[in-house]
Amino acid sequence: MPVIYLETLIAAPAARCFDLSRSIDLHQLSTAATQETAVAGITEGLINLNQEVTWRAKHFGIWQHLTSKITAFERPTYFVDEMVQGSFRRFHHTHSFKYNNELTTMQDIFDYTSPLGILGKLADKLFLKKYMTQLLQQRNLVIKAYAESERWQEVLPQE
Repeated sequence: MPVIYLETLIAAPAARCFDLSRSIDLHQLSTAATQETAVAGITEGLINLNQEVTWRAKHFGIWQHLTSKITAFERPTYFVDEMVQGSFRRFHHTHSFKYNNELTTMQDIFDYTSPLGILGKLADKLFLKKYMTQLLQQRNLVIKAYAESERWQEVLPQE
């Protein structure tokens, strides 16, 4: 059961970072490399508690669908999304936000189980954990870039 732990420092208010992290529109911009598109459920705007989104994306040359649901939510400090259906056996992704001295510490804890038993565990060690870490890091860089500039206004309602 791999766990990916990331922290990103962002010079912006926690509420802005929180909302950018749950923006379907920004998510699609941040995952352009995998051509990720929201195809069902909440497909634009901000996702909220008990709402689902189904993503279509190309990973490892294969088109895949993944549905996740927001299962915990306390704006602007944390939310959790969990896989409902998709390629993983399961995942639980906690997003938390702490604001101090004009900086938000955005923390991701991505806890997942790969499919295929021993083959999945081997894939984790060989490439999957690294691949998922890079996807999350890239996404966080986009969130940071939008939050620290005026670009956040392109994807969020005015604060």
